[in-house]
Amino acid sequence: MDNNCIFCKIAKGEIPSPVVYEDDKFFGFLDMSPVTKGHSLLIPKEHHVWIHETSDEILSKILIIAKKIINNMRNNLKCDYVQISIVGTEVPHFHIHLIPRHFGDGLPQFEKIKYESDLEKKEIASKIKNAL
Repeated sequence: MDNNCIFCKIAKGEIPSPVVYEDDKFFGFLDMSPVTKGHSLLIPKEHHVWIHETSDEILSKILIIAKKIINNMRNNLKCDYVQISIVGTEVPHFHIHLIPRHFGDGLPQFEKIKYESDLEKKEIASKIKNAL
């Protein structure tokens, strides 16, 4: 854990936050600045800044836990679906946003962009694919 990380402090109980999930490796809590009621964050207790720095084991387990929380949200909050967001810029600790949503709730969607050409699309796809 990082003693200066707000999410590590929340996971240790130093900063109170309503808990939605906890085990020995993961911690889920209500977001302090929610966009919907029930908006939660799920984090590994072990400090990782970015998703690409996180082990495959932690990534696979956190997604399985996220799925359980999503099912509980859908059943108990009566939402239509749960939006998952992994942005990582607000707090330097890998986290997953779980946002209960309703169809037509008016929350913003991603803005769309346009590629300049099919050639540009192919070049970008190739850069991503070739790096794998």
